[in-house]
Amino acid sequence: MRAIAASAFVEPSAFVEDDVSIGEGARIWHHAHVRAGASIGARCIVGKGAFVDVGVRIGDDSKIQNYACIYHGATLGRGVFVGPHAIVTNDRRPRATTPDFRPLRDGDWAVGATVIDDGASIGANATVVAGVSIGRWAMVGAGAVVTRDVAAHALVIGSPARRIAWVCACGERIAGTRTNGDECERPAPFCARCGP
Repeated sequence: MRAIAASAFVEPSAFVEDDVSIGEGARIWHHAHVRAGASIGARCIVGKGAFVDVGVRIGDDSKIQNYACIYHGATLGRGVFVGPHAIVTNDRRPRATTPDFRPLRDGDWAVGATVIDDGASIGANATVVAGVSIGRWAMVGAGAVVTRDVAAHALVIGSPARRIAWVCACGERIAGTRTNGDECERPAPFCARCGP
């Protein structure tokens, strides 16, 4: 049974399956697909053509941009941004069949749990590989491929994604951070504008 808040908006071309929860003020746009058991928090936006898979949890105030795909096993915190065409995967060893070419079914493979913490941002066309955690207010650059955990406030780019700096909750790069290979000094988690 669907639980769609009275103030939520679901565009008629969107496909929302049964047993979905959609919070107050949420907006589900054209051709989005929300699968059974998914939970979308209050004031969330799910853009055109986005896909939210079975059992995915999306916290309040999050924004899933056009054509992003969030697969089963993902949990997104409050205020998470997922850019257009970004993908959160759920299988580290994907195969279509068993070694004897029998099609894989549910239960034939392990779903990877992926957690994207409060305020984190995933850039356009980025790929988050199953089983990683992305910390609070972290930022994943456009086109990055995230293959390992990302620390809170870290800015990561590239394939595989590597930390290049630290960012404030407002998104600004924190002054004074420097890169030394894959390591950088970690100052206080705020920029000059947002400082104490």
